[in-house]
Amino acid sequence: MKRHTSSASGPTQRQLRVGELVRHAIAEVLMRGDLHDPALRGVTITVPEVRMSPDLKIATVYVMPLGGGGADMVVKALAREARHLKNEIRRKLTLKFLPDLRFRLDTTFDEGARVDAILDSPAVRRDVEGGGQ
Repeated sequence: MKRHTSSASGPTQRQLRVGELVRHAIAEVLMRGDLHDPALRGVTITVPEVRMSPDLKIATVYVMPLGGGGADMVVKALAREARHLKNEIRRKLTLKFLPDLRFRLDTTFDEGARVDAILDSPAVRRDVEGGGQ
């Protein structure tokens, strides 16, 4: 019997748990500065989220350099360091399969600021305060 999974139901507890373990392991390596790529030297990088694929073989790592400057360069440099980071994860975690790491820029802060700006616009304020009738 084939199990039906819906993307609307969201990630499983297992995906969330493994994603958080991977996030902590990567954040620890970044904090120590154990990276070889010169583009990452002296750059503080936050890892707000790691999303695991349903089979736990791909980890999409969302990153943001502190201050947001050089974000694309940081994502490319982390992609070059993926093998090294995967080896560090291997030392810290005991997983059946080590996930392939894919790095993406975290845009949630930008989206939040955009929504705040919309909600703060005069037209929305007028509608909320009841003046749009």
